[in-house]
Amino acid sequence: MKYLSFVVFLAIVIAQNHTDLGGVEAASSDGFVGRKGVQFILNGKPFYANGFNAYWLTYEATDPTARFKITYAFQNATSHGLAIARTWGFRDGAIYRGLQTAPGTYDEKSFQGLDFVIAEAKRLGLKMIITFVNNYSDFGGRKQYVDWAKTSGQNVSSDDDFYTNPLVKQYYKNHVMTMVNRLNTITKVAYKDEPTIMGWELINEPQCRADPSGKTLMAWIEEMAPYVKSVDSNHLLSTGLEGFYGDSSPQRKATLNPDAANVLGTDFIANHNIDAIDFASIHSYPDLWFPNLDEKSRLDFLRKWLEAHIEDAQNVLRKPLIIGEFGKPTNTPGYTQDQRDTVFKATYDTVYESAQKGGAATGAWFWHLISDGMDNFKDSLAIVLSDNSSTVNIISEDSRKLSLLFRKERLKSRNQKLKFK
Repeated sequence: MKYLSFVVFLAIVIAQNHTDLGGVEAASSDGFVGRKGVQFILNGKPFYANGFNAYWLTYEATDPTARFKITYAFQNATSHGLAIARTWGFRDGAIYRGLQTAPGTYDEKSFQGLDFVIAEAKRLGLKMIITFVNNYSDFGGRKQYVDWAKTSGQNVSSDDDFYTNPLVKQYYKNHVMTMVNRLNTITKVAYKDEPTIMGWELINEPQCRADPSGKTLMAWIEEMAPYVKSVDSNHLLSTGLEGFYGDSSPQRKATLNPDAANVLGTDFIANHNIDAIDFASIHSYPDLWFPNLDEKSRLDFLRKWLEAHIEDAQNVLRKPLIIGEFGKPTNTPGYTQDQRDTVFKATYDTVYESAQKGGAATGAWFWHLISDGMDNFKDSLAIVLSDNSSTVNIISEDSRKLSLLFRKERLKSRNQKLKFK
C-alpha cells in the first residue's frame, strides 16, 4: 500500500486525545525508570514490560508528512500491551536524512524527527531506549567514525580503532554530549531531563575482532559508561551487547557461545559488571547463529540461552536483564507460522516465569515493528501488529500479562494509601 486507508487515518485522528487504548497505561510514563537490585522501578514500584524495536522511527519522522506512521505504530503497540520502544540515536555520515553528517555537525530536520518520536512516545505513554552508535556500517556506525578520523589525518586502518583512537573516542563523547543536552523542540525538555527516555545503550551489538581477549572492548566500556553517567545522571545505561560469554565465564563460553562468537571480544559478565552499567542486555537469534541445527535443537538452545543469562543477571551481576532483540526469520528453511509462534511464546514465558518471582528478567523486545504500507522496511523479521496473526495475538496476550505485574503493584499501593486516609 502506498498510503494508509482513510479509515486507518481517521482512527489515528480520533485517537489523538486518547492515551490508553486498552494496553499499557499512559500514566505509567510519568516518571523516570530507576533500578533497585534486579528490578526496574517506576513510580516506586517494580516495572516489567515487553517492547519492540523500530530502528526507522527518526528516519521517517524527519519528513513531517510521514509522521503518522510513528503515531500509528505507537498506538498499535500500546493497544497490544507493549510499553517500551528501542530505536537508533544515530544516522552517521553524508547519507540521506543523516543525523550527524560530520563530526559535531547535525542536520536539524533529522534531529526534529527524533524530537517528534520522543514527544509522541511521551504523549502515548511509551518509554524509550536509545542507542548512541552502531557496531556495523549500516547507517554509518563505527566505520564512519574511523573514516572521519582518517580524513582528519589520524593513523587508523580498522573499524576496531573506534575503541582505541583518542580522536574517535572524543567524537563519540561529543555525540553523547550533544544527544543528552538536546532541547526537544516540541516538549521543550532536554533529553537528559526527559522521563520518557528510559535509558541509553552505548552501542548496538559491540564487537572487537582485533582483540578476542576482550580487553580492548572492556577498556572502552569502562571509559565510556562513566562518561555517559557524568553528563546524564537521570537515565539508566546498558551496553547493547548480544550476550556472548567471555573468559570470565569459561564454562558458559564453552557450552553456550556459537563458535563464531568466540572471536568477537565480548564478555557478558565482565562487560556488565561495572557500576556505571545499570542493566544487562542480550539478543537472541538461534536461527542465525545455528543455521545447520534442526528446529527442536534451536528451540532447546533458546531456552538454555535465556535461562543462563537470567540466572547470571540474578546471581552474579545482580542487575535487571532485558532481551533487547529476538525474533524468528520467515526465510529460515522450512519456516512455518507455528515455529515463529513457538519462539515468541517460549521467550515470553521464560521472562514471565522470572518476573513473577521478582527476578531479573524484565521484558523482551522483538525485532522489529513496522507500520502498514512500509514495504521498504519489510524483511524476514518484520512484524505488523494490524495483521492480527497468531504471533501478534501471542505478543498481545503475553505483554498484557507481564504488564499486569506492574499494575498489581500500583493498585496495591493505591489501596494502601486509601486505607490509611
